[in-house]
Amino acid sequence: MPRASLKHLLVFLGITTLLVTVYNIGKCDIARNDNNFYREEKLPHLDGNSGGTKGFQPRVAHSYDIAKEKQPIEYEEIDCIINEDYTVKGRKEGSEVYMPFSFIQKYFEVYGDIDKSDGYERFSFHHSYQDDFPTGPQPRYSPSGVFMSFDLYSVEDRNRVKCVSGIEGVPISTQWDHKGHYYPIQIAQFGLSHYSKHLIQPKNKVKILEDGERTDLSDWLLPDQKSEIRSKLDDRTYLDNGVVEFQTSPSMKNPGISISTREKKLSTLSMDLNFINNGSITVVIQMGDGNLYRIHYVLSDTVMRQDGNRDLYYGLGSSKKGKWFHLTRLLLVDFQKGMNLMYSKTRGARMKNSARITAICVRGHGVMDNVTLSAHAHMDLFFDAANYLVRHQNSIGGWPVMVPRKLIPEVMELDSGWYSAMGQGQAISLLVRAYVVSKDVKYIDAAGKALSVFDIPSYQGGITSKYLNTYEWYEEYPTSPSSFVLNGFMYSLIGLYDLRETATGKIREKASELFNRGMRTLKAMLLLFDSGTGTFYDLRHITAGLAPNRARWDYHKVHINQVQLLSEVDSDPLFTSTAERWKGYMKGKLSPHN
Repeated sequence: MPRASLKHLLVFLGITTLLVTVYNIGKCDIARNDNNFYREEKLPHLDGNSGGTKGFQPRVAHSYDIAKEKQPIEYEEIDCIINEDYTVKGRKEGSEVYMPFSFIQKYFEVYGDIDKSDGYERFSFHHSYQDDFPTGPQPRYSPSGVFMSFDLYSVEDRNRVKCVSGIEGVPISTQWDHKGHYYPIQIAQFGLSHYSKHLIQPKNKVKILEDGERTDLSDWLLPDQKSEIRSKLDDRTYLDNGVVEFQTSPSMKNPGISISTREKKLSTLSMDLNFINNGSITVVIQMGDGNLYRIHYVLSDTVMRQDGNRDLYYGLGSSKKGKWFHLTRLLLVDFQKGMNLMYSKTRGARMKNSARITAICVRGHGVMDNVTLSAHAHMDLFFDAANYLVRHQNSIGGWPVMVPRKLIPEVMELDSGWYSAMGQGQAISLLVRAYVVSKDVKYIDAAGKALSVFDIPSYQGGITSKYLNTYEWYEEYPTSPSSFVLNGFMYSLIGLYDLRETATGKIREKASELFNRGMRTLKAMLLLFDSGTGTFYDLRHITAGLAPNRARWDYHKVHINQVQLLSEVDSDPLFTSTAERWKGYMKGKLSPHN
């Protein structure tokens, strides 16, 4: 009897479960009234309002905010016809229509991305990509201070820089010529950026590898019994200054006299060196996977070469043998530029990030002092640039650009050997600062000599043109017809101002005269560059009858910063009002229309 009751109970439970399941299935309507929060497709034969509509109705979807318990939001796909030219898929929610941001970004040249900070996703929209201006009071511009925002520049890391020459100590540019050339503007910017970083960045960290003051040189490893290293007094001075003399085989097969180190952050090598005969320096680089690479600095006039996959060579110049010279090298920059010869620039950058310095080696017979690794050596590199400009200034005071420039092919072209007002101006700004720091008159004299190029009309190979035969304009690119590039002109004015404020006598008078002429022109012509939504890079649309050349946002920001700087030295309200309006353009504010 109990066994029969259990059997009946099990049958009863099975039937009950079946009935509940059938009931729940019956609640699921085949017409998709199941409150699906993701997507709903309405079939025309199920829609009472289908009335002759062919195919599917627009897809309907729902978004649902679970956290806030909001009701689902329905949307439909909708075709957005763009200027009757093409169609983009959008979404319709009630009376609102939404279009893909990928379309909006390209169509309106705006920017945005998803920010996932604070555990929430937000969409950050920007009218431009350069709208970050400093807030609060800023230091007043000074010819001895930071040059604009150049403390943020890293010229040597630019893709257009082939390498920093070991012979000259300045960048070699591949701009307009893949073989490389010394571009005065790039060299001046290299020096100005390191000077500005010196003023801004925190105190340097330095690791002394050798200062010549120790008698214990056991940190240096000798490759064989014939090699020698010893401390001695410096022959250059009567002061009690110690140096280290080394002697070993100059052969590159010789591992050299070496000192070990393991540095990643302190990657700037500085040393005073005199090779009595042929010699070289090698820096050993180790990767995260243990692979070793070697950078060899040799007494050669070949700027840069590779040998196999592991050895890079930088020439220091054959003329340096038998002379004391100061060497400063950005080791990881040298490494990356060398890797770029073998691999893609992206891979070269990755290898730079995982590299560390493990050893410094010397070969041949020579004397060394003040061997250090540091976080930076900004003033060394600054003076490398200043000294290059002094050495290579020509008889008329200029630094010619020795490659052709086609600003607009067959319309605005320049042959090799042209001068740039921007190059002259930024070189002057650099030389002024070198004089302020060192008080060496060779720098201020070179800056004064550079003014002569401003007296030569552009059609005679100089840099000065005239607008409407009235207003003198200093040309970044002295083409015919004139291009009137705005940022290059204002950089030349800043250089003239720096010299006017620093020099004395005839140099100051000449700089002041040229500056005043240029400011008169700028006040008359500045608003020709205002497009109502941004600025023009140049005036080719006026002088050559071509389409306007709108300035990219990074150039537009340079225009603003330059105008703001000049407003500090000239109280004309034109400058402050123009700078504020141009800032507004970067936030989407447009000039009024009729």
